[in-house]
Amino acid sequence: KNHSENHRYVLTELIETERLYVEDLGLIVQGYMATMGNQGVPEDLRGKDRIVFGNIHQIYDWHKDYFLGELEKCVGDPDSLARLFIKHERRLHMYVVYCQNKPKSEHIVSEYIETYFEDLRQQLGHRLQLNDLLIKPVQRIMKYQLLLKDFLKYYSKAGKNVEELQRAVEVMCFVPKRCNDMMNVGRLQGFEGKITAQGKLLQQDTFSVSEQESGFLSKARERRVFLFELLVVFSEPIDKKKGFPLPGYTFKNSIKVSCLGVEEHSEEDPCCLVLTSRGTDGSVTRFIMHASSPDIQQAWHSDVVQILETQRNFLNALQSPIEYQRRESKSNSLGRNMKSPPTPASGLWPHSSASVDRRQQPCLLSYNTSLPSMHSPQHSPASQTVRLTPRFPPPCSSVCAQR
Repeated sequence: KNHSENHRYVLTELIETERLYVEDLGLIVQGYMATMGNQGVPEDLRGKDRIVFGNIHQIYDWHKDYFLGELEKCVGDPDSLARLFIKHERRLHMYVVYCQNKPKSEHIVSEYIETYFEDLRQQLGHRLQLNDLLIKPVQRIMKYQLLLKDFLKYYSKAGKNVEELQRAVEVMCFVPKRCNDMMNVGRLQGFEGKITAQGKLLQQDTFSVSEQESGFLSKARERRVFLFELLVVFSEPIDKKKGFPLPGYTFKNSIKVSCLGVEEHSEEDPCCLVLTSRGTDGSVTRFIMHASSPDIQQAWHSDVVQILETQRNFLNALQSPIEYQRRESKSNSLGRNMKSPPTPASGLWPHSSASVDRRQQPCLLSYNTSLPSMHSPQHSPASQTVRLTPRFPPPCSSVCAQR
């Protein structure tokens, strides 16, 4: 009985905090946004006001008109709580969009928070400043997983079937991770090009990185490294102590997947990952990366190998489409009986063999087991690491590592 009461307490907390959340969003939409729409905005803020609020109106409407009511229905049918979150996994992607825009919003708000937005706050009679309200969606999407985990714990102790609840917890752990990923990407400064055109973000972590080129080994430096499907980006964390009010990263270097290689695991140093970049002249730069744990190193190594294999398959399909289709039709992609390729004598997994025009190339489809897709793939690519040695490898046609 106590366990049943406990899970109902959690459900009550979920609903009550949802009502407060909708009220807070209303302060933004019906307060700031409505007032700015009616009174107009200062000349130097015109056009920027949309960036300030992002898609918060969409989030507010959905929670106010639909989601809050659905949560309230769960009081009479607690079993439906898990299905509610699972059903709306794709809808919750709007939080990823909001978080991707959040760094730009923060930058604009910080310029006006003591002036224009402070005047508006006093006019509206609000207790909280605008930036304290705009962080609410980020806090809320993180909070759902904590409440669902508590609900799962008590529901399980009450002897209930929790299979769907476990899936709901997974969903609500994954969505905030995507949100956090996109906020960090949005804080990357100095990258020339469109970061969103580099495919899905598969991994991001902080490493101690040294570069080795022509025998010279640089001093190890702290780097935030982002692994996209088409690019590896190295960035330097911005030091808040130097007067920067907002967190961020400064672009330092990158490796295109078309020039990327990865060395084998080192048993002597399980935290060490070595990526390589092949230059236009055939030279190779090594990026010696030390992770904070062996698990992070293994996850990165696995994903890089998967990216290279995916590109190999893509290039094979381009170069010999008939032969590629013939081979594919003979083998089941879920369980190929393939032998692992021989390990190269140098211990280096070869670089991918071609530099393909990214404007024409579709997004590489790679399934990352450490970061589940928003949409379950129909199948997972083969897990073996394959040497990338097409028949006529063209030279790498662009500079892969930008200083």
